[in-house]
Amino acid sequence: MSNDVTANTPDISLAEGGAGLVRDWSADKEVFPVPWGKGMMWIFLLSDTFIFTCFLTAYMNVRVSASDAWPNTSEVFSLNIAGHDIPLILIAIMTFILISSSGTMAMAVNYGYRKDRKRTAALMFVTAIFGASFVGMQVFEWSKLIEEGVRPWSNPMGAEQFGSCFFMITGFHGLHVSLGVIYLLVIARNVHRGDYDETNSYHVVEIAGLYWHFVDLVWVFIFAFFYLW
Repeated sequence: MSNDVTANTPDISLAEGGAGLVRDWSADKEVFPVPWGKGMMWIFLLSDTFIFTCFLTAYMNVRVSASDAWPNTSEVFSLNIAGHDIPLILIAIMTFILISSSGTMAMAVNYGYRKDRKRTAALMFVTAIFGASFVGMQVFEWSKLIEEGVRPWSNPMGAEQFGSCFFMITGFHGLHVSLGVIYLLVIARNVHRGDYDETNSYHVVEIAGLYWHFVDLVWVFIFAFFYLW
């Protein structure tokens, strides 16, 4: 008889545990101490990571298997300044601006949790200006290559796949930066007006920061694999 009781004990514990889990979820309790918006942002960034990974993986595969010579990026992305061709100078400036914007965004999140509205909004505006500057330089870079005859379907400098890879990867990233600039400006305006003071929702600034840091991190990989390789 005692053996039967002992044998049934795990089943009873499992049933009680399952019932307790159902009660917790059905009672609309916060199972994990993470704001809903922050959790959704992490899921979005994870899905975006897969997309950029596919793009970069496809680019590396195309580059390795290309029959024609791949253009020398140091020459393609050089700028003539004072009669000298300086390789990758514009790309270096763009990278410096984007990394600097990550620092200003981190400070904005810090001041946001201190409920310092003025500094938070100001730092987010500065971050947005950095992002807009980056996009402006990318537009200049695109226009320069288009004038030189580079197209998604052709490239006078070598392998035809260069144009499609360049416009696809940098264009998709540039779209993310452009949307991020708009996103930051909207949140900065709300912070400046004090919209988050009553609800104590300054974690919204951190959520915006997660997106912006992701955009910066992706650019580091693009810079390394596309421009330096």
